[in-house]
Amino acid sequence: MKTSLIKRLGYLPRAIYPLDLEAFTMSELRERDRSEEVRATHQYEFHTLVCVTQGTCTQVIDFEPIRCAPGSLLAIRPGQAHNYGRNEDWDGWNVLFRPEFVLPVAGATRSLKLAVDLQRLPEHIALDSTQLRTVTRSIEQMHADAQLEAPFDDVNALLRHQLHALLTRLSILHGRQRAQEPVMSPALQRFRRFQQLVDERFAQWHQVADYANRLACTEKSLTRAVTATVGTTAKAFISARIVLEAKRLLVHTDLPVATIAEQLGFDEATNFGKFFRREVGGTPAEFRRQQTTAP
Repeated sequence: MKTSLIKRLGYLPRAIYPLDLEAFTMSELRERDRSEEVRATHQYEFHTLVCVTQGTCTQVIDFEPIRCAPGSLLAIRPGQAHNYGRNEDWDGWNVLFRPEFVLPVAGATRSLKLAVDLQRLPEHIALDSTQLRTVTRSIEQMHADAQLEAPFDDVNALLRHQLHALLTRLSILHGRQRAQEPVMSPALQRFRRFQQLVDERFAQWHQVADYANRLACTEKSLTRAVTATVGTTAKAFISARIVLEAKRLLVHTDLPVATIAEQLGFDEATNFGKFFRREVGGTPAEFRRQQTTAP
């Protein structure tokens, strides 16, 4: 039985749209794409913000359902699998932008901070009515400015600064919601570096010692930092990242289990099978079959 192949999307705006950011409503998306295309699961090669402005829905990011209502803002990163859900009785804004669009502009002074740490934004931010109006106005302005009859470089620079302002606002709002967290604590700083390393190396490094060596700390101190920040051990955090990628590949590609095992750094498919069964409670083949035959 053929698996459900995920639709991997690059940043390919319609027609001759040349800019590195695109904003459009869900209503516009439904009008321009077939309903089955909108309802399909996609894995993006770009960043996406989805801001729900009216109605309710349940969207899915990497197998996790997220109930959304007006004020729900989802931040979807490249590589994540996203589904808008089955409910079409809702509307909102989509903002798409290339990963490199938030990097510092060449030649910018150090005092002008243009880079935003998107990893610090959660997948779901709940905005109150005032915050939703402010964020919506920002997106509407970007949508309008993208239509300006002006030199490409000028419009792209304008959108870059507007996006930076929006992302900074979201970071501030998220920071207020987590005001009790010691943002600059040594444990949190160590965890952030560990988290970034795991995203980069999870397919090659499966042991806590590999990360502790790179971070110049002991395994115990690293585990303490991870546990203090997210409530789990460093080993469990690494395993969870490997499992997530395994699930993505099992459900959204037709790759053989042996190939997936190799891509994830396992020398034998049997070792991958044992690992997956221990972490998930079933074999890779069973998980693939359950997910691809689900209604």
